[in-house]
Amino acid sequence: MTAETATAAAPAPAKESPHHLETVLWVKHWTDRLFSFAITRPASFRFRSGEFVMIGLPAREELGEKKPILRAYSIGSPSFAEELEFFSIKVPDGPLTSRLQQIKAGDQVLLGKKPTGTLVLDAVKPGKRLFLFGTGTGLAPWLSVARDPDAYSRFEKVIVAHGVREVQELAYRDLFTSEIHEDPLVGDEAKAQLVYYPTVTREAFERQGRFTDLINSGKLFEDLGLEGGKFDPEHDRAMLCGSMAMIKDTAALLEAHGLVEGSNAEPGDFVIERAFVG
Repeated sequence: MTAETATAAAPAPAKESPHHLETVLWVKHWTDRLFSFAITRPASFRFRSGEFVMIGLPAREELGEKKPILRAYSIGSPSFAEELEFFSIKVPDGPLTSRLQQIKAGDQVLLGKKPTGTLVLDAVKPGKRLFLFGTGTGLAPWLSVARDPDAYSRFEKVIVAHGVREVQELAYRDLFTSEIHEDPLVGDEAKAQLVYYPTVTREAFERQGRFTDLINSGKLFEDLGLEGGKFDPEHDRAMLCGSMAMIKDTAALLEAHGLVEGSNAEPGDFVIERAFVG
């Protein structure tokens, strides 16, 4: 056998998987529509607080599935955390979430190898106030950003605004009102600099209304003790995540107030996740 034929006969090298196979550490069901879970973090996995990654479940060969189903999920853990946390909606007929909502500790989940995204501190210019607007599970990236010490070193105030339909959907309310104050890394800063601003649209609550209405009426600024009744392009920065309608409408208001959209390539006054909005 010649060297040429020997090479040709050698088996092809195994193709490296595009995913890590990680273990579920815990699952928490907030409501019949919302749940959170955490998985192990590979030693090689690096990301910036606020980025997203592909999450999925292995294909079930016994059901004839040939490929795993994957979806983009914002990482709820800060960049240095030992575990990776996610916040998900439950869709009864959803190809992925109908299965994902049934996971339990010890199960295995697929994790993409290439986190990415625009909802990161590097994509906004320095300023005094950072507004983090999230509706529903759009709160997820702010779980990451608000637990990152860099947020408090770059801004005097970090305002986590969470909009939901019903009071029970204010997941992580305890985190932002008390638990984060005990965080060994950002506890003291959070006590002094973090503002939690929840609002509900379909039930009685201490604060009601959509972000756009609260901004247009000036109530948002009044509630936060900010003068002028509008965003200040010199000092205010914002990130948006959640429903497409909220993102587009709020982004239009930010632009009307003089703020300019930024990106990883060119930091600006506010950012949205174009991968989710289109």
